[in-house]
Amino acid sequence: MTVKWGILSTAKINDLFLAGVRESPAVDVVVVASRDRARAESYAREHGIQRAHGSYEDLLADPEIDVVYNPLPNSMHVEWSVRALKAGKHVLCEKPLSRRLTEVERAFDNAERQGRLLMEAFMYRHNPQTRRLSELVVEGAIGRLRLVRAAFSFAAHDPANIRLSAGLDGGALMDVGCYCVSGARLIAGEPQRVSAEQVLGGDGVDVAFAATMRFNDDVLGHFDAGLALAARDELEVVGEDGSLFLDDPWHCRTPLIELRRDGEVERIEIEAADSYRLEAENLSAAIRGDASPLLGREDAAGQARAIEALYQAADSGNSVRLT
Repeated sequence: MTVKWGILSTAKINDLFLAGVRESPAVDVVVVASRDRARAESYAREHGIQRAHGSYEDLLADPEIDVVYNPLPNSMHVEWSVRALKAGKHVLCEKPLSRRLTEVERAFDNAERQGRLLMEAFMYRHNPQTRRLSELVVEGAIGRLRLVRAAFSFAAHDPANIRLSAGLDGGALMDVGCYCVSGARLIAGEPQRVSAEQVLGGDGVDVAFAATMRFNDDVLGHFDAGLALAARDELEVVGEDGSLFLDDPWHCRTPLIELRRDGEVERIEIEAADSYRLEAENLSAAIRGDASPLLGREDAAGQARAIEALYQAADSGNSVRLT
């Protein structure tokens, strides 16, 4: 059974999603919606999508659609995900689902009431590179885990960029730092305590964000993220006997893990795979009853809990305990 998808809006990130799922036999994007019908129709023609709707409400009412991909601005994630769930649709919502734990809980409460699936779209989590990284840590390749270090940044120069809008829940932590948080949580578990500093820009959002996290078992994490920094993306997992370094941890376009140990570097190559296709296929399989969603309520709640605490720490100048 091919699962039929609809896309809310003509957001730029759709290009990556559509490119990933285009060759998948399990995913069929049949409709796109925009608040401007002419724009939706033009977008549908350009991307080979069968139909277009001139409102988000019309897409949610479309009986042909099984699942909705929600790439709207951050501030609209929960609202429109909940509307889609109430309309009987499954939902793949772009990351981050929310910066507020209560909102994430509300969204999953609605999913459970409606008997529908909701998944937060951290696409890198579906990539074989990420899976192999986790396996290497569990296998003891670097000895006892001690530190997770991450970075993700780029320079957003256009003042109209929605990432620079406080009203749309923009900011460096929400846009790129959330990957660093997710990666650290994947490897080290949930943080117990966080501290953070931020530099504001745009119309009052964080354009540079740096944080330290304390995990169980004396594991530390630190990351920096920015919308006013040079382009960087790295993840390093450090143990007592060695480290694992990823130069492309989030996009996974050139998957490679460097195992640095005993003064030597072993290059662990992984076959390239499209993360967007993998996440859409995972949710489609779960809808068919053939698999479980890789990311569910527990992970999304942990992510929101950490982001909320990090903003609280940055705003107050004090460390914040989560447990």
